[in-house]
Amino acid sequence: MGRTRLIALLLFGLLVGFRQIADKRIVRVFLIGDSTVADYTIYDDYKTKRYPITGWGQVFQAFMSSDSLIKVRNIIKADSVLVIDSARGGRSTRTFFEEGRWASVYQSLKPNDVILIQFGHNDAAKDKPERYVTVQGYKEYLRLYVNQAREKGAIPILLTPVNRNYPWADGKLTSVHGEYPDAVKQVAKELNVRLIDLTQLSCDFFTSKGQEYVTGHYFMNLPAGAFEAYPNGQKDNTHFQPEGAIEVARLVFGALQGI
Repeated sequence: MGRTRLIALLLFGLLVGFRQIADKRIVRVFLIGDSTVADYTIYDDYKTKRYPITGWGQVFQAFMSSDSLIKVRNIIKADSVLVIDSARGGRSTRTFFEEGRWASVYQSLKPNDVILIQFGHNDAAKDKPERYVTVQGYKEYLRLYVNQAREKGAIPILLTPVNRNYPWADGKLTSVHGEYPDAVKQVAKELNVRLIDLTQLSCDFFTSKGQEYVTGHYFMNLPAGAFEAYPNGQKDNTHFQPEGAIEVARLVFGALQGI
């Protein structure tokens, strides 16, 4: 074989290899939101001071396995996904923006990245003015996140806030979030954005499991002495134990398949 032909074949092989790598590109899935979405393993004292608190975003990567991605080809056309959980506890749509957290995400966004947006718990906290955002303000910040994500060629998806473990009545859990879930739906319709109604999905799923099971297994209601971080126990019907976080992440992944 002549030297020229050999070089040509080698170059062709390299080109094919580069194309195969490009075809197997990694799509990044960004998560922005509050404590119900956050990853607590970023803290050095997680095992001793925080565990078992778990945000659903903390366990979402497990649902993005190569075997599962075929189910969400409607959104993610790639062989692998990297989940980047930028959610933080105590943040509303406004404070997430004001602290520069959105700027950091925005600067990182690339075409075909996916961004899941779930706020509401802290926006509705009228008793905490440092977090509180009116419904109209909430909608404005959601519009900002959607429009700026699209500027970067990313795919925004709006989520209504996951429900708390109340109020229960006659064995059924109903929404505790007032006007905020409808505000998300209105923005989604207005801007033609994909929507996951996680408020309703979580209410329905938790209802199917029953109040007793959900309270003891999904939310941070802990007996005294069971966990190092909570020697006196805990009563918390907002944040999740690992089992609850996994089930909420499963709801989100399931919903992605149909939007």
